Amino acid sequence: MIKNIEDVTCAFLHNLDLVCFSHLRWGFVYQRPQHLLSRFAKHTRVIFVEEPIWHDAPDTMHISQDTKNLFVVVPHLQHGKEGCPLQRQQKLISGLLPQLNVQRYFAWYYTPMALPFTEHLSPEFVVYDCMDELSAFKFAPPELTIREKQLLQMSDVVFTGGHSIYEAKQFAHPNIHPFPSSIDKAHFGAARTNVTDPADQAHIPHPRFGFSGVIDERMDIELIGKVAAARPDWHFVMIGPVVKIDPATLPQGPNIHYLGGKDYKELPNYIAGWDVAVIPFAMNESTKYISPTKTPEYLAAGKPVISTPIRDVVRPYGDNNLVHIAATAEEFITCAEKELKKRGRKTWMNKVDAFLSGNSWDRTWSQMVRQIENIVAKQSTEVLTETSKEKAVVG
Repeated sequence: MIKNIEDVTCAFLHNLDLVCFSHLRWGFVYQRPQHLLSRFAKHTRVIFVEEPIWHDAPDTMHISQDTKNLFVVVPHLQHGKEGCPLQRQQKLISGLLPQLNVQRYFAWYYTPMALPFTEHLSPEFVVYDCMDELSAFKFAPPELTIREKQLLQMSDVVFTGGHSIYEAKQFAHPNIHPFPSSIDKAHFGAARTNVTDPADQAHIPHPRFGFSGVIDERMDIELIGKVAAARPDWHFVMIGPVVKIDPATLPQGPNIHYLGGKDYKELPNYIAGWDVAVIPFAMNESTKYISPTKTPEYLAAGKPVISTPIRDVVRPYGDNNLVHIAATAEEFITCAEKELKKRGRKTWMNKVDAFLSGNSWDRTWSQMVRQIENIVAKQSTEVLTETSKEKAVVG
């Protein structure tokens, strides 16, 4: 078993850059792309290309260096300029590679919508990390499904962000592998011993029910509103940016506290002050295939968890009695009352630790590396075979 990232040699990455195309901003919320690509950056250069931003100046690429080997690239397109935006992006991408002296590279996609301005590229191989069913998200482009079929056809290997989305796509590609959410146990484990409550949370009474993550159309705001109204002495701490929904539609009340987005480094300090962690996702198309990273993170922090019946939470966490599953406000209240009455959780905590013992981003990353190494090995074999055939013909 890989015990740490240094155990992985990544010999195939010699003189081979990683160019990633993402629908997510590197500095938005620290999640799957950041965990995985920051590990690749320990071995090679990673060039993370975001979606474009519109501005009033000429088209340009803004390049910033996050760490020694990680470059964040944001296309800036001029408002009102003639020409197809996709062709303009393609031109910027074509200029980016020589600008950064990228010669040999492989492509890593998080969004199929990057295909129209990257199809002209010649990566040595293509990886598609399908972390979500993007076509089910709010404001998803109608052509996304078609683009994903194209991306699946051109990909050498496909990873999925959970088992449910793997089951939905397992026959769409011959080399597809499920890699559910992982954790940084040491990072979130700090919440078990932390005693310093952040200033904007310290005044909130107990019991506290906490959530951290993006607050969007996936959130069951009706559930939160009902429970908060039924139990005015219970306080809900909501951490994260509000996107794609009108903040005015969120439930309000003296016992619901929206603290905004927090840096990844700060999260254990907040979670340490909660009594129960919650995953209140609505049951709709946008949540059908999600695998919430926060599930193992909350557990690593030592917090009991109440979740709506999201497939990748029910299996395996609910089935192993590690997480409470509640589909309604009434069920949520029942689970919460049961949890708040507990005076000790040693047996449960031991069970949690045993379950999480093999779960880490290092391990997930190393297993992905093995799959990529298989691609490189196969390509090398094919080249040798072709060379042998050519020699035989000449002879």
